[in-house]
Amino acid sequence: MGKKKQKVVLPPDLPPEISEDEIEISDEDLEFVKENRDYAGFVSRLDTQSITKHVTRVADVKEGALEAIYEKRLQKKSVVKENEESGVKLDPVDALPVKTLDGKLYYRALPKKVNGEDENKAGEDEKDDGADKGIVKLTKPERRAKLKKIKKEAKKQGKELTETKEAEQAPQAAVLAEVKKDLTAEEAFESKKHKLAELGIALLADPESNIKSLKEMLQIARDDNPSIAKLGFLSLLAVFKDIIPGYRIRLPTEKELEMKVSKDVKKMRFHESTLLSTYKGYLQKLIASEKQFAFHQVVVRCICNLLDSVPHFNCRESLLEVVVRNLASHDDVVRKLCYTTIKSLFTNEGKHGGEATVEAVRLIAYHVKANNCQLHPDFVEVLMSLSFDEDLRRAEVQDRDNKAKHKKNKIKNVKEPSKLQENDRKKSKKELMAKTREEVSADYKSVSLAPDVMEKIKMQSETISAVFETYFRILKHTMISTAASASEAHPLLAPCLNGLGKFSHLVDLDYIGDLMNYLKKLAGGGSSQDNSSQKCSENLTVSERLRCCIVAFKVMRNNLDALNVDLQDFFVQLYNLVLEYRPGRDQGEVLVEALKIMLCDDRQHDMQKAAAFVKRLATFSLSIGSAESMAALVTLKNLLQKNVKCRNLLENDAGGGSVSGSIAIYQPYATDPNLSGALASVLWELNLLSKHYHPAISTMASGISNMNTAQNQIYHTLSPQQAFMEFSLERESFNPKGDIRKSNNKRKRANESSILAGIDSTSDTSNSINEDEVSKKLSKHFTVLHNIKENERLRGELDRVTLSLNLYEEYKKQKKAGRTKIKKNKI
Repeated sequence: MGKKKQKVVLPPDLPPEISEDEIEISDEDLEFVKENRDYAGFVSRLDTQSITKHVTRVADVKEGALEAIYEKRLQKKSVVKENEESGVKLDPVDALPVKTLDGKLYYRALPKKVNGEDENKAGEDEKDDGADKGIVKLTKPERRAKLKKIKKEAKKQGKELTETKEAEQAPQAAVLAEVKKDLTAEEAFESKKHKLAELGIALLADPESNIKSLKEMLQIARDDNPSIAKLGFLSLLAVFKDIIPGYRIRLPTEKELEMKVSKDVKKMRFHESTLLSTYKGYLQKLIASEKQFAFHQVVVRCICNLLDSVPHFNCRESLLEVVVRNLASHDDVVRKLCYTTIKSLFTNEGKHGGEATVEAVRLIAYHVKANNCQLHPDFVEVLMSLSFDEDLRRAEVQDRDNKAKHKKNKIKNVKEPSKLQENDRKKSKKELMAKTREEVSADYKSVSLAPDVMEKIKMQSETISAVFETYFRILKHTMISTAASASEAHPLLAPCLNGLGKFSHLVDLDYIGDLMNYLKKLAGGGSSQDNSSQKCSENLTVSERLRCCIVAFKVMRNNLDALNVDLQDFFVQLYNLVLEYRPGRDQGEVLVEALKIMLCDDRQHDMQKAAAFVKRLATFSLSIGSAESMAALVTLKNLLQKNVKCRNLLENDAGGGSVSGSIAIYQPYATDPNLSGALASVLWELNLLSKHYHPAISTMASGISNMNTAQNQIYHTLSPQQAFMEFSLERESFNPKGDIRKSNNKRKRANESSILAGIDSTSDTSNSINEDEVSKKLSKHFTVLHNIKENERLRGELDRVTLSLNLYEEYKKQKKAGRTKIKKNKI
């Protein structure tokens, strides 16, 4: 038998390559595959071995045979394409396919119909009989591609329809979306609010078992909605104030954690660790939110409440830093909150044992140094609420004495023989009772939270040093800035001087000399050749200079035993500042306090100095308000009562007073009261003051002028401060009545009658006012005032220009003189 030809079975053709961008899978296909997953299981059951065998068998065939087979297939495809071009291909959706014996599908194609015009153009070769019918064959990839194109077009049409519908319904949808958002936000807010309330109630009821709820509350407080976050901050504040213990929490070390402990100890450790970690997270969130404007006031309120209620607990340093920093805040509400919190810390030291006071004072000193003394006055004013216990040293000495006596008694008991009789037994019982009491008191001291006397003394000394460091830094900065003639404000100088006046008895004696020199320079009391004192007096206000004088007198009186200071310069400054005082500009309380401390409280003054102040106060009371003039008259009366010889000023002798002293002529413009020669003058100002519009001042002036020269005088009990306060309160309600006096002059009466007659005639002739004339007069008055102000401004500018020109000419002269000196030296 001859050999049969080996039949070559080629693998099926691969589908045409299609890019992934063109492949689109519809939602219906996906749903169909998901629903019929069981029918796709045949893919997993394919016989891969037979497929590989077929591929290897085809791979063994020669290359020439495969090329011949591929060429035949290409010829068939070309024939099919020609048939397709000759006929009209039907849509596979509209026409049913025809299956051949080979198992392939064919679609029938209709012949093209050619019009008459087309026949003439195309020629006879393109004529068709119309009877032939061709059959077009479509492969699976072509059908898939065509179906995908149809689906794409349908999708595009659907998208266009939906876009048009959405464009029509766009405004309604936006409104509905906003309403839905608002509803959901309100629902979320209400739900979180109820959640916070439930968690807070559960924590307050049983904190140990529900301690995990703190983390949930902290998570709600970290919400993006500011209203929810504020509610979370406030609710956590209320919970922490209630559940924080009365001691600082110390977490266990690694060695302590390794040890075996009971269940109660484990529960307590877990409770304390969760409480402390949540508290730290809460404080970190508060400090991070403080810089945001929406949370600033709420955060500061929470921090102030925590520091005020639990100053003994952990993380006190971070709370103090925030509160002290906000003492200089521009917001009045925040600044007042921080001020009251620090003040309560200073006054209620039993809550923290004095440690928070030391830390707060150190922070205040640090901020004053860092900000170059340019802070709000409340920053230093809060130090006035500090209180120092002066009996601590006495208690320390007593403790030492008691311990020494106890040691001596012990030594005696050891040396004596142990003969216990009845009396000795009673004594031994008493000693045992005393020992037990001492042991109990020692145990109580060790257990109690109150610090020891030595610790109190140490903390108090640290606080005093920090306070005076701040005060001296402010004085030094003021001296430097005023000496440099810088137009810089000194907001901390007034509270610094008030604090120095209050705590002057605590200043170390080594620094009192420097303090008095500073005060003398700031008050402007240096010598005439000292330029720094003159610059200080020019740059500081009258009230600040008067405060310097007051502080100097307080320091001198509190340390009278250890000081020997001449205060004559401060009297000179007071003598000059009385005339520089202006009621609307300067503070009357400071002036009255200076008069009381420097003039009324002193026992005896020099006769020349007392007379000078009497004369200066009398002239001062003529040109100021009723409150200041009453205080000045009270001081004047006090000086006259203490210095009998000065009452000669009330006499009206020829050529002045009866006792003129070393200076025979009164010099009102003298700067030194000892050189004014006031004893050579007369108090004629009292005659004018007796006609004052205020009845109290007139009666006081007349009483002083009628004072006799006898030595048996009753001292006036009213102080200048009391008089000032009483009359300043009466100033608003006081309405002076005009003193209408009858004139006997006939000419005056005639003039008055003529004026009245003219007014009546004008009223009869014209009842209406001419508005044009009034407007003209007002415009003239306005132009006059405007010209006066312009002239003042121009004069000021001219003075400045002339001063600068004079300085420039002096500079030129000095420069020329220097050049000539250099030339002479060279020669």
